[in-house]
Amino acid sequence: MPPPESSGPPLIGPLIAQLRLARRWSQPRLAAELCAVSDVPTLGRHEISRWERQLRVPGDFWLGWLAVVLAVPVALLVEAATRTRSLGTAPAVVGARSRSALLALAQRWLLDPGDPSFAAATGWLPPTGPPTGAGAAPPTGVPALPPAGAGQPPPTGVPALPPTGPVDRSAEVIRLAELRRLDDLSGGAELSGIGFSWLRRVARASSEATPVDRRRLLPVLAETAQLCGWLAADAGAPTDALEAYRFGLRAAGAAGDPALAGHLLGSASHLLASVGDPHGALVLARTGYAGCHTVASPRLRALLLHRIALAAALGGRHQPARCALAAAQRAADRVEEDREPPWLYWVDGPELAAMTGRALVVLRRPRRAVALLGVGQGSGRPRSGAVYGGWLARAHLQLGEVEQACAVADDALLDAVRAGSPRAVTQLTAVRRGLAPHRHRQPVRRHLALVAAAGPYLPRPVTGSRPDPTDRTAPPVGNGGADRPGTPARRGPGGRTGSSVRPVVGRPNGGRAARRTDGRAATHSETG
Repeated sequence: MPPPESSGPPLIGPLIAQLRLARRWSQPRLAAELCAVSDVPTLGRHEISRWERQLRVPGDFWLGWLAVVLAVPVALLVEAATRTRSLGTAPAVVGARSRSALLALAQRWLLDPGDPSFAAATGWLPPTGPPTGAGAAPPTGVPALPPAGAGQPPPTGVPALPPTGPVDRSAEVIRLAELRRLDDLSGGAELSGIGFSWLRRVARASSEATPVDRRRLLPVLAETAQLCGWLAADAGAPTDALEAYRFGLRAAGAAGDPALAGHLLGSASHLLASVGDPHGALVLARTGYAGCHTVASPRLRALLLHRIALAAALGGRHQPARCALAAAQRAADRVEEDREPPWLYWVDGPELAAMTGRALVVLRRPRRAVALLGVGQGSGRPRSGAVYGGWLARAHLQLGEVEQACAVADDALLDAVRAGSPRAVTQLTAVRRGLAPHRHRQPVRRHLALVAAAGPYLPRPVTGSRPDPTDRTAPPVGNGGADRPGTPARRGPGGRTGSSVRPVVGRPNGGRAARRTDGRAATHSETG
């Protein structure tokens, strides 16, 4: 099997995971294959998991045998391991435990979509989710956005919370569609609490329903979880979002709906890409596409291919990104409106054009990106204007058009205030970084003054969401020793000896931890 294409050396964890998934092997299956060929019976799935999460880097002994069982050149694996050690790469710290659990569940779903454990697990109640409201309180003298939670009326147009009691599937579908449409105009900071309340109610009703009624509710449960994940991510609560996506994947698996499961994984992929984890994002996007592309509608295939393209581009894999963009265009050309799922109504022509333009900005092809990103401007969706306006400003900066970049960024900033989306604000942070070298110019000074004036009114991440117990920076560990303490060095198939070591965790900024404690996304955002 040929190795995944890349414009540069990949990291060892995602590389092993992608090669394994390409063979449709589970982690226990890979461990068993390695034990069989190496005559070392003690390797288990937990060590495979550590390699893929980059808690450890396999030494030469296991790199040689991995090359044998995965049928790839050993030099590819050695180069990936060397790069991983040199970068001191650790797993993503944003929602690390939730991320690992979702990646593992995604692999289980791909290998066995009909796993009966999915149906059993949907009886669990979903996470509480982030609180409803606008997040952190604004500075003194600035009026706060009213929360839409208990004791307060919801934002104008929000469908009323369903009463307690039996759940009517048709009514829930209508309410869900209303909340999706409202999400086009309002942000997750105001809507996420309402969404999670609905999710808990539908989950409870599903667990108490008869088998027939429960089967009918499972697709609604999965779709509600997907929307809750999106709202939580938009509100700046990535851990809650990942938990909602994982819950939704269980429900979609139990419902036997691979298309919805693929959409859930694509949504989670976009979240990981937005918080600086393009490799995890690529694994999820490819897993979602592999598991549903034979039954997915053309629009869903196009969306998942765009998820792959963005993750690949952000990870430096330019050729796979370009291939995914071309495949997405072919899929989009086959869209038939009457055959598309209603939950993809927002993936229209301007949205797909903007997604392509965004990826082209990452690929450093700004001239074509400017034309594509301009298609969706003025659509009446403030979050789209803020997010894609940020990408358009970055494209102008790549072309050296500072004045045009400032004009676009001004409009995007005002859209960010209107949107109520903390995640939309993060895209504009990247624009300000790009403008920093030109801060002496008058258009840049005007834009920075507008940023300062709008700052108190910009949405902030919700507070009080459930913390991830693994959200911490691991201590550095020495780079030597055998695979396990007290174990002599072993010889690989090429006669080399090596060790499996834990990579040193990098500490940028003079040794200060480079993570955010408020859960905000780093630089990348999308609208739907």
